[in-house]
Amino acid sequence: MRDNRRFVRVRPSGLVSKSGKIVLGGKGPAIDCSVIDLSAGGACLEVNDVAAIPKRFVLFHGGTKKSCVLVWKTGRRFGVTF
Repeated sequence: MRDNRRFVRVRPSGLVSKSGKIVLGGKGPAIDCSVIDLSAGGACLEVNDVAAIPKRFVLFHGGTKKSCVLVWKTGRRFGVTF
């Protein structure tokens, strides 16, 4: 099966944090999430509470801030592009 991804995905390991925070445009508290995998163009994230994840939000992960757009969602996991 051929994978047509533009960027290579990696799982966080070693010194790279596996946790992140989702900030919903300054409204309410940040939502904790787990980073399942990430690439230069996006990430797969997982939340403990199946909350209403908006179409656009900011992700804080490993000292960086990324503006994200929701691409897909299945259960507690969802994919975003940067």
